[in-house]
This record gives sequence, C-alpha cells and structure tokens, in this order.
Amino acid sequence: MPDAFQIPTANITGLLLAGGMGRRMGGADKGLIALDGVPMASRVLERLRPQVGPLLVNANRHLEQWRDYGLPVVSDEFGGFSGPLAGVHAGLLASTTPWLLTVPCDSPFFPDDLARRLAAALAVSGAQLAVARCEGRLQPVFALLRRELLPSLEAYLQGGGRKMETWFDQVGSIAVDFDDMAAFANINTPAELEQLGQR
Repeated sequence: MPDAFQIPTANITGLLLAGGMGRRMGGADKGLIALDGVPMASRVLERLRPQVGPLLVNANRHLEQWRDYGLPVVSDEFGGFSGPLAGVHAGLLASTTPWLLTVPCDSPFFPDDLARRLAAALAVSGAQLAVARCEGRLQPVFALLRRELLPSLEAYLQGGGRKMETWFDQVGSIAVDFDDMAAFANINTPAELEQLGQR
C-alpha cells in the first residue's frame, strides 16, 4: 500500500478487549488463560504492539492481574457487562490519539498487517471506521476507528444499543476483506483452547 495511505503508528492507540464474562469458558477471564504455556493476552499484545503506538487494556475483572502487564487498564463506563462496544467506548474515553484499533484478547493469530490494511481502506474511502471481514462475515471486534466517533457511540449505548454491526452501519463504516479465516479464530471454550493448542 502507498505510504500516503498510512496512518502513523504513533497516531493509533491499540485496545485489547478483555472485558467479557467468559461464560462459555466457565467464567474464566479468557485473556489470562494460557495457550501453550503463554497467556492468550500476551500473544495478542505481542502481535498488536508493532502495529500501534500507545496500548490500553479494557478489563472489568481481575484488574490487578491485568495491571501486571504494565499498561493502563480501563473498565466499562456502562455497567452490567454490556458487550464489546462498552469496551470500545472505554478505550475511546482513555485514548489520546486520533485513532483506536480494537482487537479481542482471545484471538492470538490475527493478521500482523491488520492496522495497515484497515488504515489504507480508510484513506481511500474517507470513512471514519474500518472493520475486518473474512469469507463474507464481519469480524466486528477487529476495527480501526476515529476518536471523534465517541459522542456517537455514547449516544448509541445510552439509547440501549449493543449490537456492533448496527452502530457500524449508523456511522458509515467500511469493511476490509481478509482471506485467512483462521487468523480470526477466537477461543471461547476449553475444547477450542485444546484444539488451537494442538494446531
């Protein structure tokens, strides 16, 4: 992609979304679970770090363990485990850069060019939010968005909205195609953890 289509990494805050309840994982904090002896969050952060400037963690439980990563930890302003958009909202509130890149804590193999490709699509389209898509399916927790979208997101959440795709449609997002579905595999159950470890 031409350099003119790129956002400097220093202008992108990376947000690790780890605020869920892990219901299908028996209530465990998924990012803190080890995959081949390494916490999944550590693997995700290793892949995320070169693509962004500052880093944030969105977490609502086990905050001291998350702080051990040496990164700012932000919790949802909207209580009751309101879903990933509440985490995005917390990240936008805390971000000091023009852009925010979101990734979940349970997808340790996401593309190492995620930020670059989303940024290039935004530069061409003029949109304010780009989201990954693979095999025709949106991957909504993998998104790059402008910090200026904070008031829109806050109004959507205050109105009871929770579905990411609905808000994306409201703000005129653009989908960016990726061709490796396995890269977006997330780990929701002990069986999936075992299968991915074997792979």
